[in-house]
Amino acid sequence: MLSVVAKRYARALGDVVIAPPSKIDPAKALSELRIVEQIIAGSTDLRNALLSPAVAPSRKRAVIARVTEPMGVAKAVRNFLFIVIDHRRIHDFSSIVDAFEALLDERLGLARADVSSARELTESQRSSLEAQLSRLAGKKAKPRFTVDPALIAGVVARVGSTVYDGSVRGQLERLRAKLGSN
Repeated sequence: MLSVVAKRYARALGDVVIAPPSKIDPAKALSELRIVEQIIAGSTDLRNALLSPAVAPSRKRAVIARVTEPMGVAKAVRNFLFIVIDHRRIHDFSSIVDAFEALLDERLGLARADVSSARELTESQRSSLEAQLSRLAGKKAKPRFTVDPALIAGVVARVGSTVYDGSVRGQLERLRAKLGSN
């Protein structure tokens, strides 16, 4: 679940990126944020420096500027990172990026779907499942696929608060409940 703080920061960034005078592609902004998120997660020293209250915010901004400069990060995205640093919210950064992605999906009319399968799905299975989820949701589905061997076989999809369980594990649980109620 996304925090109120993450949603607030995401909404502020969304207002800047999506606003009519903006020349920033929202998908590119998200991609840049994800790359910065990976860089921070991949470097213990960087993460510790950004989280440390002993390091001045100006030093943290300088480090982020040096990291993002070769990537050609948009000025608005870089400034947003500075705000996150200045307000000591770097520990919420991953949640903020997740909230920003959810906001973009919502504004673009996409239905987010979490799909778990017992084994890796082929590209044609993924396409077919995406089409079915789009039909069920009434708008274009944006699935995120994961593998969960505990499902035994089949697929479980979650679109919003609705769960579609086509797994063998789910069928066995329903059968157990049915037999137990007799």
